[in-house]
Amino acid sequence: MWRFSLLLLCLLPALSPAASEEEDLAYSLGVRLGERLRDEVPDLPLEALLQGLRQAYRDEPLRLPQERVDALLDMHEQRIAQSRDERQQAAEGRFLAQEKSRHGVRELEGGVLVSELRAGSGRQPQANSRVKVSYRGELADRSLFDQSEGPQWFRLRALIPGWQTALRQMPVGARWRIVIPAEQAYGEEGAGDLIPPNAPLVFEVELLDVAN
Repeated sequence: MWRFSLLLLCLLPALSPAASEEEDLAYSLGVRLGERLRDEVPDLPLEALLQGLRQAYRDEPLRLPQERVDALLDMHEQRIAQSRDERQQAAEGRFLAQEKSRHGVRELEGGVLVSELRAGSGRQPQANSRVKVSYRGELADRSLFDQSEGPQWFRLRALIPGWQTALRQMPVGARWRIVIPAEQAYGEEGAGDLIPPNAPLVFEVELLDVAN
């Protein structure tokens, strides 16, 4: 019995050789690709996927003309972008509806929502005014993307439309909470890595002074 067991132990490495690092890497790449495609394209015919992967990797003649490949991939990217935009717009709609239902909130032009945190009694900016403000800006999930280090001067007409709409009705000395829909902020493009596409923005703004 012991001799038989030792023989099995000697045979196991030969029957189950350890995978090489290259094989592990290939497997890992397949896992990552599979995870992404599972989310993007459910029910994808895997045999066709593997055939395309194999032919392209080996630089073999492709089953489809390159023009057809490019057209199909462009259509796929457009569908993904459309689906993403629809999800973002739905999330924005829910967020704005929730904000609109808050006590003391009023809606301005373009769907901008404002609530008074502190009243002011000074004059209101005009379209060409310069404004001195202190502010804090957050995304809908309350993550901070910008805040002033101290009072700052801006030309009102150089700011995003949502700021212009709100500040023109804001007296000096006031502090407001301002919720700005994406189309009154940075829209479908977003702003670099800080503000994603179709993102509503939430600001706390204190209007300190106005100048021509």
